[in-house]
Amino acid sequence: HDVARVSGVPEIPRKSIFHALNQKAVARRAAKDLQMSYKESRLIVTHMGGGITVGAHANGRVIDVNNGLHGDGPFSPERAGTVPAGDLVSLCYSGQYYRDEVMKKLVGQGGLMAYLDTNDAREVEKMIKHGDKKAKLVFDAMAYQIAKEIGSMSSVLQGKVDAIALTGGLAYGKDFVEEISKRVHWIADVLVYPGENELEALNEGTLRILNNEEVPKQYPNFAE
Repeated sequence: HDVARVSGVPEIPRKSIFHALNQKAVARRAAKDLQMSYKESRLIVTHMGGGITVGAHANGRVIDVNNGLHGDGPFSPERAGTVPAGDLVSLCYSGQYYRDEVMKKLVGQGGLMAYLDTNDAREVEKMIKHGDKKAKLVFDAMAYQIAKEIGSMSSVLQGKVDAIALTGGLAYGKDFVEEISKRVHWIADVLVYPGENELEALNEGTLRILNNEEVPKQYPNFAE
């Protein structure tokens, strides 16, 4: 949707940079499990890996999604997500960091890595089991931000949501999934598909074209 690309700063339009292959594959799988056609479904799909993206899928199209690479949406194991813009500008002009160092704070050294010196959710879960209160706070905060983004996408779909699908490596963590689900289950049923399905998505997409179920798409207006 064009309206989703307006950011508030004309020089910085919102961009659709997300886990498209896995999101689409999981959306189709969820629709099938709901005994629906993907092109007739309204879903919120959340990919939770090194980066986190939450997409609103309506009638076979992703109509809004956070930019999981460049600082938009929930923080993740190694990315900062959305941070207060004014404070970020102050950090950039503080004289303490080069541009590359600031970028690493946003992508690569942000999120769990910044707070807990690890981007491995399994290690964080071990820390929590050993009573690390800081680890629990940060892990819960990541789940909180994901749930909040899901809530935002439910408004994009005008509250008409057939299901919420959680996928990616973090979806293997039962406690983490529960922490998200308890905040969003009132929106729609939560379906969990752990892992990533990029190769499966490529294979299925090729088969749909070979079987004349779809035609290849071109994206001439892709924003670099």
